[in-house]
Amino acid sequence: MIDDAIRGLVEYGLETGLIEREDAIYARNQILDVMGLSEYREPEAPRAYAGLEEILKELLDDACARGLLESDSVVYRDLFDTRLMNCLMPRPSEVNREFWKRYGQSPETATEYYYKLSQDSDYIRRYRIKKDMKWTADTRYGRLDITVNLSKPEKDPKAIAAAKLAKQSGYPKCQLCMENVGYAGRTNHPARNNHRVIPITVNGGEWGFQYSPYVYYNEHCIVFNGEHIPMKIERATFVKLFDFIRLFPHYFLGSNADLPIVGGSILSHDHFQGGHYTFAMAKAPIEKYFTLEGFEDVEAGIVFWPMSVLRLRCGDSDRLVELGDKVLAAWRGYSDESAFIFAETDGEPHNTITPIARKVGDKFELDLVLRNNLTTEEFPLGVYHPHQELHHIKKENIGLIEVMGLAVLPSRLKKELADLADFIAEGRDIRGDRELAKHADWVEEFLPRYAAAGVAVTRENVNDVLRTEVGNVFARVLEDAGVYKCDENGRAAFGRFLASVGFAEA
Repeated sequence: MIDDAIRGLVEYGLETGLIEREDAIYARNQILDVMGLSEYREPEAPRAYAGLEEILKELLDDACARGLLESDSVVYRDLFDTRLMNCLMPRPSEVNREFWKRYGQSPETATEYYYKLSQDSDYIRRYRIKKDMKWTADTRYGRLDITVNLSKPEKDPKAIAAAKLAKQSGYPKCQLCMENVGYAGRTNHPARNNHRVIPITVNGGEWGFQYSPYVYYNEHCIVFNGEHIPMKIERATFVKLFDFIRLFPHYFLGSNADLPIVGGSILSHDHFQGGHYTFAMAKAPIEKYFTLEGFEDVEAGIVFWPMSVLRLRCGDSDRLVELGDKVLAAWRGYSDESAFIFAETDGEPHNTITPIARKVGDKFELDLVLRNNLTTEEFPLGVYHPHQELHHIKKENIGLIEVMGLAVLPSRLKKELADLADFIAEGRDIRGDRELAKHADWVEEFLPRYAAAGVAVTRENVNDVLRTEVGNVFARVLEDAGVYKCDENGRAAFGRFLASVGFAEA
């Protein structure tokens, strides 16, 4: 039976183009080595497999039964099956050559090849990504994307214990370092045997281009500094963004903010995220235009969006770099007590920016999202952060992806929303359930609205209702994270900041 699975994995490599026919015997022998086997017999009636997941499961089950895995858990299985997939992988230099050869045809051709390779190699585990819950929700700000992330595996207790006992290594320094290419991994660091990176030049420096293994949207990529240096939003940030956009004009690229609370999960390594996807924020219109003396060639305006976004548009990206730097410098030092904006308190800086760059037609665009990480006794996790009444749905930082209109929600919601649907449809007491009680205020707030509108919430429509209401919560999350609200006072305060930079209403 195991010979069937070995043959199946080699055939998978041939079908996907990971290996050529001349590589088949070599690949098979590499797989035998990883499996701790020294013999192979070609099956007389080869078994047909439904896909890669089934092949790997059979190989992993056999390896586990023979004691090759320390524990039969997702962590150790992932460490092992990544070694198996590396038996089918081209060397980094081969991937690099093929990428730039295809880039000669078009940037799109190159990224299509590399994205397919990243999936075929199981670096992006398609069968896990499919399990993510995804839907859209219509709001006053447009159609927001919602996802409940189920593809990132949770560690089992044995692996967590092993990770705590494992010697702390400085190699690789983090999961974004170039040294991850081909790295076997350990209990406290994911396996990357099948990981390949495309080297690119950004702002005159060596950078890497790769895809996220957890792709939250189409061709979700990461662009990271070849050196392990902290993130910092500065003039050079805008240069880097547009260097990449000129290389890949069909992609957008953005950066998380560089301060805690409003920043991303990895602030220790300079990096960006991008991809081939148009978010709701990019579709949002400009509601009020502004001009600035000396930058008459740049179109500028406040975007109709729950967060505070200034959009700059020009055919010359260098002009956007100059104006972006001017706005950033002004915002870093800007305070407006009447709007509860403080540049710093007790020497701690609070103002920063989440920037996003793209090309639309023959124009470059730079969205500057104003961020502030001030905390108070009332809002200890952040004044401009999801407020406490929304934590039952979203408590984590609002990073780049959420800023643009895609909610990345915790995996616990899969079960909680399913259970809520049952409780609502059956009229059961939500407050009396330990796990669901945190959602009771929310449900008691939205159900009367449906009743007032003459809409009965039933078993047939309760899931649609819950998805709509989760979308409404996410819109409120973004409103909480906006430093200037989408009302008359908020827009007036936003205008005062722009006036301090020198902008005037067009």
